[in-house]
Amino acid sequence: MQPVTMYTTAVCPYCIRAKQILKSKGVEAIEEIRVDADPAARTAMMERTGRRTVPQIYVGDTHVGGCDDLMELESRGGLVPLLHGASA
Repeated sequence: MQPVTMYTTAVCPYCIRAKQILKSKGVEAIEEIRVDADPAARTAMMERTGRRTVPQIYVGDTHVGGCDDLMELESRGGLVPLLHGASA
């Protein structure tokens, strides 16, 4: 299983939903980077992703995007293969 990293905030319904989706696919550990608690982390997220909103989700080195992007990837059957190491 590929490592999952997610930029989040404490009270973000989209972050919560994204975590639920990932856990339903067998992801046991998500490295969460809280951008509300660390302004430098928010800056790093924006530089890395080109986006300002959370969540921003990485599976391995692949930037999935936000919760809507994750849901779209899942709906087309791409999430599980990506989690298991296939290219996006």
